[in-house]
Amino acid sequence: MLRRLKFDAELDLAPTLAMLLADAVDAAGEPSPDLVVPVPLSAARIRERGFNQAWELARRAHHRAQADVLLRVKDTPQQSELPREKRAANVRNAFAVEPSHAARVRSADIAVVDDILTSGATTAEIARVLKHAGAKRVRLWVVARTPAPDGA
Repeated sequence: MLRRLKFDAELDLAPTLAMLLADAVDAAGEPSPDLVVPVPLSAARIRERGFNQAWELARRAHHRAQADVLLRVKDTPQQSELPREKRAANVRNAFAVEPSHAARVRSADIAVVDDILTSGATTAEIARVLKHAGAKRVRLWVVARTPAPDGA
């Protein structure tokens, strides 16, 4: 379903996937975050796909979702095209907090939404950026996780 949403633009799948994500978050019993942000895509990737799948999930999963808090400031190759050991370097310094939202990020509990977690490099970099900007807590809400490689 995620592949069809992301690569075939089957946006009609987003409500179901977001509901599954929201149900899993509710089942965890965690307090509601102050802010919910999607992993941002580059302008080129938005033009290519026509949408950001993480935003389509985030906006349906939680009423505090906001698309413009994080910026993609560096266009990078898709993580899925790279070997696992090169992914962290690929996304290093690729994200920033939008300056007009800096005050909202400081001391905030933030949930970052992504469609799928593979190596964790993208979300680790986003968490680093948000923590550096003063976020009190950063959590990851993800619809799916790829299997860990052997020995990991």
